[in-house]
Amino acid sequence: MEARAELNYLRISPRKVKIVLDLIRNKPVNLAMAILKHTPKAACEDLQKLLKSAMANAENNHNMDVANLYVAECSVSQGPILKRIRPRAQGRAYRIDKKTSHIKLVLKEKE
Repeated sequence: MEARAELNYLRISPRKVKIVLDLIRNKPVNLAMAILKHTPKAACEDLQKLLKSAMANAENNHNMDVANLYVAECSVSQGPILKRIRPRAQGRAYRIDKKTSHIKLVLKEKE
């Protein structure tokens, strides 16, 4: 039995999200929540909301005990890139890529 939550089109680079996901992988949910709360990274706030959502899904949809949950899988993949242009000297233009992320979080119960 597993509970999932997904967050799509988050306007943060997947590379930055992956750093935080590596901190909480295979941790109990209460420890993962504490790590997210005290880590000074931009992705932490959105990952906290995603973890709360996955915990609520586990409790309400699958009747799982929240005290026994842990982060079984968490992954990030790249979403669409927003392409923007920055004017430069002598009529040139540099392209700015604003990357987006798709995040998947899976919680399971300890046996």
